[in-house]
Amino acid sequence: QVQLVESGGGLVQPGGSLRLSCAASGSIFSITAMGWYRRAPGEERELVAAITSGGSTNYADSVKGRFTISRDNAKNTVYLQMNSLKPEDTAVYYCNAHGATMTMTGFDSWGQGTQVTVSS
Repeated sequence: QVQLVESGGGLVQPGGSLRLSCAASGSIFSITAMGWYRRAPGEERELVAAITSGGSTNYADSVKGRFTISRDNAKNTVYLQMNSLKPEDTAVYYCNAHGATMTMTGFDSWGQGTQVTVSS
């Protein structure tokens, strides 16, 4: 089993910055990709950014140029640096990771979510 623990959410004013972290632990053999999703009130969950083990990244158009995803493979940790935050970035942010366990079965795990609120 693979667990994800997120941290770094909170309340920030428009134009401010936050950094989210997500650490994976458990029976991990390899992690293919890690990413961040978000769900705003009344909306569907959407992909914010993702990064592969090789460092390839993918961003939602709405966050390009403002958010940066990075990864520490040795620590099985992914980060999301969020700059120039807007009220429409307010959401619960979820970490996701998928890969293989030590028993060579696939996993697709989610964190518990962390609230990000952008408001003056």
